[in-house]
Amino acid sequence: MANISIRQVEKSYGKTEIVHGLDLEIASGEFVVILGPSGCGKSTLLRMIAGLETITGGEIAIDGEVVNDLEPRERGCAMVFQNYALYPHMSVADNIGYALKVSGVGKEARRAQVEEMAKAVGLDAYLDRRPGQLSGGQRQRVAMARAMIRKPKVFLFDEPLSNLDAQLRVQMRAEIRKLHRQLGTTSVFVTHDQAEAMTLADRLVVMRAGKVEQVGTPAEVYGRPASRFVAGFIGSPPMNLIEGAIDTDGAFTPTLQHGSALPLGRTDLAGKTVLLGLRPEALRLTAPVAGTPLATVDFVEELGASRVLHLDWAGQVLSVLQTEPTTLAPGDIAGVEVPPEAAHLFATDTGERLRGSANRAKREAEAVP
Repeated sequence: MANISIRQVEKSYGKTEIVHGLDLEIASGEFVVILGPSGCGKSTLLRMIAGLETITGGEIAIDGEVVNDLEPRERGCAMVFQNYALYPHMSVADNIGYALKVSGVGKEARRAQVEEMAKAVGLDAYLDRRPGQLSGGQRQRVAMARAMIRKPKVFLFDEPLSNLDAQLRVQMRAEIRKLHRQLGTTSVFVTHDQAEAMTLADRLVVMRAGKVEQVGTPAEVYGRPASRFVAGFIGSPPMNLIEGAIDTDGAFTPTLQHGSALPLGRTDLAGKTVLLGLRPEALRLTAPVAGTPLATVDFVEELGASRVLHLDWAGQVLSVLQTEPTTLAPGDIAGVEVPPEAAHLFATDTGERLRGSANRAKREAEAVP
């Protein structure tokens, strides 16, 4: 196992800057998932760790050794690719043991290690087959076994599950997490799929446009997004984001809504325009009552075990996730309950999270004897 230190790393192609002075520390034995939209620089960062891309500035250290000028084979990393990168003319056994053969490991010792590794990933019955005779999930397991047999300091995964169907992705996520618990090898996994990221990560690194937006556990990133981007990117359905102003009583009134205000208790932000973030699952729909924010149901999206109600709130779209059945139909009017503690507030200019308690006034009032 090894720790990875990334210090002020930059990557440019000509005048186009892809990664901007990025800092990141990955602890020994940790499973870190780098998450972000296409083009944010996450795969480029992974390839720089592996040595497949040169860095323009800064340094990368693995287990305390700066590896900027080391060849990929000298870094102690094993990489699992999206397209498996298997040798089609070789058997599963030969694919898994290829690195050992190149390293000069004897035939008998090599066979024992290959059989042990194949058993660990559930491929011991397929050793004589070729990649073309395997399913996508089986081919990905071969790629993982081939990486694992080298006993690397670091595993690097470059969107390895994106070519699999939904059911197989879920199965492979569980297998990868199980293998990590067994081996304890430092792992860096790149994906654009938030379900994958939330399931696998000890820590999440959310990237945007070549920079790190937030680092934290999945619960931290989901529960306290550091920016408007993270708030909108993490969560399905995505967080509702509504612009409005805070009045002197600490209540929020949307820019397009001139009816009931939402009491948030943020008197410290009185007079300021902010962006309010509300998770769809945090909202509750009630019977329409005077003084309660009212919204009209546009349509109901059935998801089986849950449903998303898409509402029109004075011209603004509001999504509410419910797990219980509903009788509401398009055109119905409902009241919207917003628990103050569920509110996330962001600056409209920078998009950064506004610090402080979203329910400060209520807590202060309760503290008075």
